[in-house]
Amino acid sequence: MDTLKVTELLLEQEDVDPNCPGLDDRTPVYCAAMKGHEGVVKMLLGREDVDPDRPDQRGNTPLSWAAYSGYEEVVRLLLSRKDVDPNCPDEDDETPLGCATSEGHEGVVKLLLDRKDVDPNRLNRGGITPLGCAALEGYEGVVKLLLGRKDADTDRPDKNGRTPLGWATIEGHEGVAKPLDVCGKL
Repeated sequence: MDTLKVTELLLEQEDVDPNCPGLDDRTPVYCAAMKGHEGVVKMLLGREDVDPDRPDQRGNTPLSWAAYSGYEEVVRLLLSRKDVDPNCPDEDDETPLGCATSEGHEGVVKLLLDRKDVDPNRLNRGGITPLGCAALEGYEGVVKLLLGRKDADTDRPDKNGRTPLGWATIEGHEGVAKPLDVCGKL
């Protein structure tokens, strides 16, 4: 029997709480999002009594895990709910955008950046913006997506004073450094 059918059978029971947390305070929708089970996420989100934004004990939400894992359809489903905060930080101050950026998931980054309420400049605990992180890791496509947002701060330094261009040049990411070099110094 597949996961979707088992979930459906369980949700039909009156005494089953769809928000009951398990290991590490992870709810069923959290676990389904974390594993990329689109059908299960969709089924759970179809219920009004499901909290789609409940964080686990480290502050990770279903959206942040789906973003980190690159599950575009799960991210799309979660973002369709008004009660999901797309800027909710975890205990490391990493937002869903930061999670997707740190792993180079262009599709998820695009979904998040298409929303006007997503903050592209939020610093994580390391004091680095999503753009700085993408530059550091050499994710050229993600850098270009972030540069497409007019409100992305291209010169915001991290806590050590390095800008996204600084990270790209230090790490030797020429394909990332060129679009960041707005002054034409390279």
